[in-house]
Amino acid sequence: MQKPFNNIKILDFTQVVSGPYASYQLALLGADVIKVERREGEDLRRTHLSRELSDRGQSPFFQAVNGQKRGITLDLQKPEAVDIVKKLAAKADVVVENFRPGVMDKLGIGYRALSEVNPSLVYCAISAFGQTGPERLGAGYDGKIQALSGIMAMTGFEETGPTRAGFPVCDVIAGLTAAFAISSALFQRNQTGNGQFVDVSMLEAALAFLSGQIAEYTITGHREGLGGNYSVSRKPTANTFKAGDGSILFSVNSEKQFGAMMNALGRPDVPADPKFTNWHVRKQNEAELREIVEAELAKKPAKEWEKILDAAGAPCATIRRLDETLDHPQIVAREAVKPIDTPYGSYRLAAAGFRFAQGGPTLDRMAPHLGEHTSSVLSEMGYSDCEIEQLRAASII
Repeated sequence: MQKPFNNIKILDFTQVVSGPYASYQLALLGADVIKVERREGEDLRRTHLSRELSDRGQSPFFQAVNGQKRGITLDLQKPEAVDIVKKLAAKADVVVENFRPGVMDKLGIGYRALSEVNPSLVYCAISAFGQTGPERLGAGYDGKIQALSGIMAMTGFEETGPTRAGFPVCDVIAGLTAAFAISSALFQRNQTGNGQFVDVSMLEAALAFLSGQIAEYTITGHREGLGGNYSVSRKPTANTFKAGDGSILFSVNSEKQFGAMMNALGRPDVPADPKFTNWHVRKQNEAELREIVEAELAKKPAKEWEKILDAAGAPCATIRRLDETLDHPQIVAREAVKPIDTPYGSYRLAAAGFRFAQGGPTLDRMAPHLGEHTSSVLSEMGYSDCEIEQLRAASII
């Protein structure tokens, strides 16, 4: 079954996380993504976790966002490499890059130059702040955007202060935004025949994901503060509680759920207590309510309580380590983390977060070794073996 982006060719000049994550999503859906790297390879190929993996240029994070792609190397400072890029762009559908604004133009392969050889090209530039504005030349780093966007000011506890997310959330948000924007531009091109420039700002992508919090502030003046493990509802039972051998996060937000929770915990008397009859008084007596709940939770392991409470209609989940999550029966049953064969053994990697009945995303090929497909891509363009060797000898590829 044909995938959505079969026959779509993407030139990928991105590095680190946000850009590679964007093109990875499209590669999973059938696009032929040609990853262009400098001759020494991008920094993400190396890792502090393993000298062996660094020497191979195959760090786990590089694997995570570059599967299904083909890889070539070019020294973009050299005119011959620029000529190769223009020849590739002439037959490409998409170019995606995440350099600072102006870098690709200085190299002679920015949107204006490449759209001249291919007017139907969709060119996506991902940057920290977008292509315009007073901060346009600022460097883009995930932590910087978490701090600047307001995310950190509402993540963490009052006692310990702001906390960044434990993974590069803004990089991933920007990557998803770019993948959606590119898809939209390609759909538009099918109707108009015209390519265009797509300007993705990491900061604006993060703000788009904060739409609810922004509306609360702009409409009511409410400014979200550090909420710890509370839900945005701030209900006393939408929080984390200690159990027999771990912790459980409850998402109990309705009266029905609160009654189900207390019944399952063996305390059906609590909802009738004047101190706990409604959310207002529960908030006033939150410390006492927590003491009651944790006294019951201490009697059994967290995962046992999770089954009991969920079955009773009180939404909750044990707080799991990542290794525990990957072995969860739901994850295993749906193969949410895909096993792929590599020369180094089987890898389990995250692919797309959705599936189609037919022609959906697939992951069956590891990230390319540095320059792995340079010769084959140039051969497809009409370069002879002799010409390819000359380019290699001149350190152009």
